[in-house]
Amino acid sequence: MYPILVAPSVLACDFGRLHDEVKRAQTAGADWLHMDIMDGHFVDNISFGPAFVDAAAQVATVPLDTHLMVSRPDHYFPRFVRASRNITIHVEADCDVSGTLAAIRSAGATCGLSLRPGTPFESLVPHLHEIDLLLIMTVEPGFGGQPFLAGMLDKIRAADEARRTHGLKYRIQVDGGVTVETGAQCVQAGADTLVAGTSVFRAPDMAAAIQSLRSLPRR
Repeated sequence: MYPILVAPSVLACDFGRLHDEVKRAQTAGADWLHMDIMDGHFVDNISFGPAFVDAAAQVATVPLDTHLMVSRPDHYFPRFVRASRNITIHVEADCDVSGTLAAIRSAGATCGLSLRPGTPFESLVPHLHEIDLLLIMTVEPGFGGQPFLAGMLDKIRAADEARRTHGLKYRIQVDGGVTVETGAQCVQAGADTLVAGTSVFRAPDMAAAIQSLRSLPRR
């Protein structure tokens, strides 16, 4: 069983104070920093690109966990791999998923796979042995601050069951509407890596918010 890791989502920080915000999250106890990359095509929003991630990496002392919500991750991941410890792509992306995962690993990063809330878990099954991390989106990807979709707990349970059944070692990450209350449900379902944006960056006490997530009881 992996220890719980907390990855504050930089999407929720003050972009005008990026270096200070990265340092603040690290001082507060962040294990990773989550970078949400949106291309305005795969999802209906545009966030930031490789120059922004490189800027965060200038002061980051914890791993950068980059989530590519883009149509062609095979084309774009090389621009992020230098600064990223992990790169996650989507099973719905317009690319050779297996080939792209292998290329990310060959480039020196660990690789993750994600799916939209409406995509069946079964679409991931052929790739479970190829990944280091499985990201279950608990909101529709594209915007921060959305309410948690409780129906995604079944996917977390399916991911945990598949990991146990087949002796696989991927982490189970959740992203979207994660608070202490919803995070507890995710951890009970089998998640071990929590992405939290608004509930962490806008908390009165960021360190306390991170610690509350990290100390959630396991089943």
